[in-house]
Amino acid sequence: MTRAEPAPPRLSLAPGAKVGIIAGGGSLPVEVADGLVKHGFVPFIIIAEGEVDREADFAAFDQEKLALEDIGLLFPLLKRQGITHLVLAGEIKRRPRLSKIKPTLGLLAIIPLVVRALRRGDDGLLKMLTRALETRGIKVVGAHEVVPELTAGEGALTAAEPNQSDWRDIEAARKAAKAIGALDIGQAAIAIGGRAVALEGIEGTAGLLDRTRELRGHGRLAGKARGVLVKCAKPGQELRADLPSIGPQTIEAAHAAGLAGIAVEAGRSLILEGPTTLARANALGLFIVGLPSTEPSDGR
Repeated sequence: MTRAEPAPPRLSLAPGAKVGIIAGGGSLPVEVADGLVKHGFVPFIIIAEGEVDREADFAAFDQEKLALEDIGLLFPLLKRQGITHLVLAGEIKRRPRLSKIKPTLGLLAIIPLVVRALRRGDDGLLKMLTRALETRGIKVVGAHEVVPELTAGEGALTAAEPNQSDWRDIEAARKAAKAIGALDIGQAAIAIGGRAVALEGIEGTAGLLDRTRELRGHGRLAGKARGVLVKCAKPGQELRADLPSIGPQTIEAAHAAGLAGIAVEAGRSLILEGPTTLARANALGLFIVGLPSTEPSDGR
């Protein structure tokens, strides 16, 4: 994975295309915005109210705030701004409260779909949102399509590489991660000593790593060394939103949990703040490896 020069977008955007970003928390929306600028596009930022923790980084861009309960105003906003392509980027920690959603004529038509999607889980909701937008002429694109330099490459990305026991952990954790992904529960699992010991739940990857750190001194994990975190896309996941990602905080937490390294799916995972993330992993002696994917990278 090289970051010396911005790679050409996988998606061909016509000159003058207006790209919007629905920005949630974390560094991803900032990196997508900066990457688009490098590729010659100036994005319009739609800040998810109460979710963005780096608003100051968007000061140079045209922007507007939108509460989750005002989802019905999203399409009129996109149309008013002339936005043709939309990227969903960053963490949204809560779901909209159905009782407080302000109805519009367009939204009333899809409320039954929203309710069914909420019952199916996060991926069902994302698929519903992208399809609803595209039926209205907005092309939803993934961060990996417009800023591909964020995407994890295949093979060892750090100086350290997995040893034989690490590969057993990788296989065990990947199998577990795919199993919970099929149930739309999470995207990550940790294996130590050749078996999965912890699965990602609603607390996210940070909570998973904290829990593993705490488990080190308990029961059958006591005295066991190494271990691996694996993050991968859910089977059949809508890849245009919520791609698995790691960043500097993931490296620090994995090291604190006593893990030997991290494995992600090449082409279907993001490495945020790439140079910092890889440098920190090298400094701590952790490996990061990109695994070949068994599913297509377009997620369509």
